[in-house]
Amino acid sequence: MATNAPLLDEPLPVELMNTIWADRDGVHDALRDPDGTRTWLHAVAARTDLMTPGDLDALTTSDLGRLGRRLIGLRNALRRLAAEATEDPRPAAASDTRELDEAVTALNETAGETPHWSVLSWTPGQEPSRHARSTGQAASAAVSAIAEEAITLFSQDTRNQLRACQAPGCVLYFLKNHPRREWCSANCGNRARSARHYQRHRQTTV
Repeated sequence: MATNAPLLDEPLPVELMNTIWADRDGVHDALRDPDGTRTWLHAVAARTDLMTPGDLDALTTSDLGRLGRRLIGLRNALRRLAAEATEDPRPAAASDTRELDEAVTALNETAGETPHWSVLSWTPGQEPSRHARSTGQAASAAVSAIAEEAITLFSQDTRNQLRACQAPGCVLYFLKNHPRREWCSANCGNRARSARHYQRHRQTTV
């Protein structure tokens, strides 16, 4: 089963922010229950070397509940930081984490909650390889790794590329990785252009 969250090939911290998404029926949460947490983690597992589909399938409902709460807390922190970086004016996109210092604390704590590191393997006659290790569950370490990646994103110039999509009804974020990119997706671009066209037409007929 695929996650309901839009996956836009953004960095994982941004993909996590976008597990809050909207359509004509309102704003939705892809991490609302253990199944949603599992399917989202499955969807991004190939983008981290800290967890495999097998690791995720072995998680209990209790494990998933705990992971879901961590992911939601991290997501709230990231959306608050993104709102700060982008001066996001969208009321529907507002994070449950209201204070900037609260968001920073939550991010730092999540990054350090499950330590993870790399080890080198090199058998004579074979190519060396890198492997990931952690002190806790693989999925828990992956959550900490997403937080660490977010610290890099917000502490470097990359944060200046972060944008809040201004298409009508959208609550997503994206990185402006091309000078002409204005929207999180082609669908949002089409919706925004249609809204502008409607507004112009309405003004000329009034």
